[in-house]
Amino acid sequence: MSDFLLELGQNHRARALIKGLGLPIPMPQELARATDAFLARPLEGHDIAFGHGDSSPLSDVIAKTLTEAGGSVGVLHDCPSREVFCTQAEAWSRPLWELTLNPEGPKLDSIVFDASALDTTESLRTLYDCFHPLMRRLKQCGRVVVIAAAPDAKQDPLKRATQAALLGFTKSVAKEVGKKGSTANIVYVEGNAGAYLEGPLRFLLSRRSAFVSGQPVLVRAPKGRKHPASDWSAPLEGKVALVTGAARGIGAATSSLLAQAGATVVCLDRPADDELLSKVAREVGGVPLPVDITTPEAPQAIVDFVTENFGGLDIVIHNAGVTRDKTLARMKAEWWNQAIDINLGAVERITSKLLEGTLRDHGRIVCLSSVAGIAGNVGQTNYAASKSGLLGYVRGLAPVVAKRGITVNAIAPGFIETRLTAAIPVVIREAGRRLSNLGQGGQPRDVGNAITFLTTPTAAGISGTTLRVCGGALIGA
Repeated sequence: MSDFLLELGQNHRARALIKGLGLPIPMPQELARATDAFLARPLEGHDIAFGHGDSSPLSDVIAKTLTEAGGSVGVLHDCPSREVFCTQAEAWSRPLWELTLNPEGPKLDSIVFDASALDTTESLRTLYDCFHPLMRRLKQCGRVVVIAAAPDAKQDPLKRATQAALLGFTKSVAKEVGKKGSTANIVYVEGNAGAYLEGPLRFLLSRRSAFVSGQPVLVRAPKGRKHPASDWSAPLEGKVALVTGAARGIGAATSSLLAQAGATVVCLDRPADDELLSKVAREVGGVPLPVDITTPEAPQAIVDFVTENFGGLDIVIHNAGVTRDKTLARMKAEWWNQAIDINLGAVERITSKLLEGTLRDHGRIVCLSSVAGIAGNVGQTNYAASKSGLLGYVRGLAPVVAKRGITVNAIAPGFIETRLTAAIPVVIREAGRRLSNLGQGGQPRDVGNAITFLTTPTAAGISGTTLRVCGGALIGA
């Protein structure tokens, strides 16, 4: 299903005419998405402005990340962290340029601001001083990332309030820049977890995060673990991944991206979709596994297949799901049972079985929830309950498996262009597309990119959380 307004917006004459007439018609910007293989330097050629308050506790890791990823960084001439960036720029042969707070200066691909040291109401003024002159310089499909200190019970109330203010600031920036196809997100770093900032920062500044906007990401330091090394061009080399619901849509896109990252993918779907499933498996160089996950035998069948063919699993993506929509007064009991069992019950049964020994230490589990699980939806009491249940399951399971180095997270997609959303009545479909910062629906690969990021070694500091891939949708915000 094509998006007429998105296509019309690519016609410069039509865009200028509609803007000139002052017509209240949204003209979304086509998003710049990653279409190539995973890169060691995804920020090659990107001009990135860096700013901070009176100090930048995380400047070392930020400087290393930006320059190693290929970015060309600009800092103020009197920036206290300038020497750190000079050292990294020389080490990685990246040009360091002088940033001027001039609205008419050179265009910027990204703005990164370390706000983790802000601790008073007055210190929030540094946000205005830095961003006010730079906002006009942000390119179309640009990136804004704010770095903050995670909430701590021992924090001074004023610092906690100051850091909390950063979320409202970032979400508002995301809404302001969305019409240009740009995004803004905030990363909260807990305690000494600075070393685990690299992966999230790379992802949020890259084109793989095109439909992630207005979102907080919490980074913690896993107990008893050193920061893992990563081959950025093949971060999942040698890993074995299981993707349920892999025959189409988000599942097929995720299977392809995991394979591009180096993983061998076990593509699972219903036996009724065997032909389509086999086609996807061939395309990604994986293997098909036709299994009905609702049957009592499914968990053991999965374990037996994976053990016999690969000896174990490293990644589990619970993508399979159904909708059985009807208002509660008209809903049949069987429809309630199906949605709860497939979307939540099967996930719990399969995961429990895999954790008995099939899922290896330092593994990754990602569950597909939905913004409906956060905000609810008319006619989806069963679906919303199951997807909200997944969020609780992720939060509860994460600390249980942490001692094995396993992370558990959820992805909550918003309006994604799939065969299911194509069947939605046109008025509701249009509202779903436009009620986001970016004014359009996402693509299955947008969700797949976020899933793939959470499975990589450098996402080890993220667990028990939910990442929304919704373009900053108003629903559930």
